[in-house]
Amino acid sequence: MNEGGSTNPIMAKFNALKTIYRFYIDKTVPHVKVRWASLSGFILLFLTRVVLAQGWYVVCYGLFIFLLNQFLAFLTPKFDVSLQQDEANKELEAGERSEEFRPFIRRLPEFKFWYNAARATAASLLMSFFSIFNLPVFWPILLMYFILLFFLTMRRQIQHMMKYNYIPLDIGKKKYSKSSK
Repeated sequence: MNEGGSTNPIMAKFNALKTIYRFYIDKTVPHVKVRWASLSGFILLFLTRVVLAQGWYVVCYGLFIFLLNQFLAFLTPKFDVSLQQDEANKELEAGERSEEFRPFIRRLPEFKFWYNAARATAASLLMSFFSIFNLPVFWPILLMYFILLFFLTMRRQIQHMMKYNYIPLDIGKKKYSKSSK
């Protein structure tokens, strides 16, 4: 084994392909709107496949449960807000309150959310080409259960956001532009 990597030609080719893959994934980082538009198109392609093939409802359900889980991690702060509020109250009582700006830090960053969602959608689309994953289920029950789960979890998340007074999205926040002087 040499210092640069493996002497195995298959592993060397795999590492080269992995490097190329990472290069192109890294190039997508600044293109937020294009990434999300392409993911939306990809999800639409998968849903079209499910509707036209009239199957793979369990795969579709699993994908959307995963996406819901990722979305909740995206909306949730990385650090426990209740503990931060307790610390702030103790500082206020002790007269040591600092007016330090504390930005909202997500548990799951936006890029990782997009990346995980894209990989899961690609895996689900791939699974829809194999009949072993086409389990017979009554899809309206899965749909109703997902809708119920979505509304219950989002209600809880919104209550948490209101209780601890944080907004995880950039909607409505003022954006400053460079002034030309």
